[in-house]
Amino acid sequence: MMRNSLAHTDLNCLLHPQTDPAALVAQGPLILESGDGVFVTDSSGRSYLEGMSSLWCASLGFNEPRLARAAADQISRLGTYHTFNRRSNPAVIELAERLLALSPMPDGKALFANSGSEAVDTMIKLAWLYHSGRGAPERRKIISRRRAYHGSTVLGATLSGLPSMRGAFAWPDPGVIFAEAPHFYTCAEAGESEEAFVDRLVAEVAALIAAEGAGSIAAMIAEPVMGAGGVIIPPSGYFPKLAELLREKGILLLSDEVICGFGRTGEWFGCQTFGFRPDMMSVAKALSSGYQPIGATLLTAEIHDVVSAEASRLGVLGHGFTYAGHPVTSAVALETLKIYEEMDLLAQVRARAPAFLDHINALAGHPLVGEARAVGLIGAVELVADRATRRPFASEAGIGARLVTLALDQGLIVRNLGDAIAICPPLIVTTAELELLFNRLRQALDALALETAASQVEDRHDQ
Repeated sequence: MMRNSLAHTDLNCLLHPQTDPAALVAQGPLILESGDGVFVTDSSGRSYLEGMSSLWCASLGFNEPRLARAAADQISRLGTYHTFNRRSNPAVIELAERLLALSPMPDGKALFANSGSEAVDTMIKLAWLYHSGRGAPERRKIISRRRAYHGSTVLGATLSGLPSMRGAFAWPDPGVIFAEAPHFYTCAEAGESEEAFVDRLVAEVAALIAAEGAGSIAAMIAEPVMGAGGVIIPPSGYFPKLAELLREKGILLLSDEVICGFGRTGEWFGCQTFGFRPDMMSVAKALSSGYQPIGATLLTAEIHDVVSAEASRLGVLGHGFTYAGHPVTSAVALETLKIYEEMDLLAQVRARAPAFLDHINALAGHPLVGEARAVGLIGAVELVADRATRRPFASEAGIGARLVTLALDQGLIVRNLGDAIAICPPLIVTTAELELLFNRLRQALDALALETAASQVEDRHDQ
C-alpha cells in the first residue's frame, strides 16, 4: 500500500525534469530506495546494475560510508554558511587547495557553485569580465557546438546544441554561434580520413570566426567528450588544433568537464586525455560522487589576475550563489577527492578500461549497432536501421527508449540519447560487474532485434 501510495503521490505532486509527462503517467515512476556498490534497489525490491552512475556522477557507487560520515561530522560542527563578503570555512579552503592541485591549473583559483549548470554560467560571466578587464567589452559572443549540452539554466540551454534543450528555452538572439560536432561516424564526408575531418572542422571554426569577427567573440566552450549529445569522442588532433586556432584569435577555450572530470576518461580531466590546456574549466558531478550538489569553475592565474583587477575596479565580483562553498557539500567533496587518491583512481580506471573497450567493441558486430565507441570508462553504442548505409531509425520509432526499457527488464540501467545508448558505470566497477553489465545489455539488444525483425515482417505483410 505504501509503495503504491508513493507512486500515486509522485504523480500527483512531482514535476520530473527531462521526462515526457505523458510517458510518466503511462508507466509510473521508478522509485529507488537503496544502493549497494554499483547496484540500486527499487521500491518493489528489485535490484539493478546502475550502468549510468545515476547521471554520470556516482563514481564511488551508491552507499560510500565515508561520505556519510563526512557529511554528519561537518553538520555537527558548522551546518551551513556562505562565502560572500570575505567569509570562508575550513572545508571549502581545503577543497579548493586539493582540487587545484589535481587540475592542470594548480596556480589558478576555484570559484564554487551548486551544479555543473551554474559552473558553466560562471565561466561565461568570467570570460566576459576578463575581456572587459582587457579593454575589449565588445567580446561577448560564444562559440558552442551542435549536439553540445552545457546545462539547464537559460544560459546553459542557450549554449546547448540539442533541440530538446533549445526549443522552448534558448534566449532569443543570444550571440551563440554553433560549430559542427566532432563525430566522425555521422559527420564525416564519404572517403574522408579522420585527419582530413579534423582539418575541415577546425577550418569551419576559423570561417565562423572570420564571419563574426574575432574581436566580437569571447570564448568557445566544449565538452572533451560530448555526453548528452551521444558520448561523442573527438578524433585525435581535434582539440590541439582547435586550441591553437583560438589562441591565435585571442578567444578563450572553456572546457566543460562536468562529465569527464575526475578520472572518467583515464586522466583526472578530459582535457588531459585529449591534449589541450583550457583557460577555464567547469566541474561538478563526480566532484562529490553525486552525494552532494556541488560544482566549481577553475580558472588559470592569468585569467584570475585580470578578472580580480576588473572586479576591484567595479567594486565587487558581482556573482555568486548562497550555497556556493557550503561547508557540508565541501566536506563531502573533499572526502571524495581523498578517497580517489587513496584508491589510486586513475590506475583503477586504466586497469578496467581495456576490458570495458573490449566489451563495447564486442557489440560492434551486433545487427542493430552501427558504431561502438569508448574512452576510459565511458562509452556508447549507436543503434541504426541499416549498418551498411548507416541509416538511422526513424525518430518516431523510439528505438533507443525501447532498448532502455528492455535493459530494465534485464536488471540494467542505461540511458538513451536519441538512439545512442550511453554506458557510464561507477568507477569502482569490478571486472565481473562489467561482464554482467554487458551480458545484460546484449540480452536487451537481442530482444530488440527480435522485435524489430517482427515489426519489419508485419510491415511487409501490410504492404
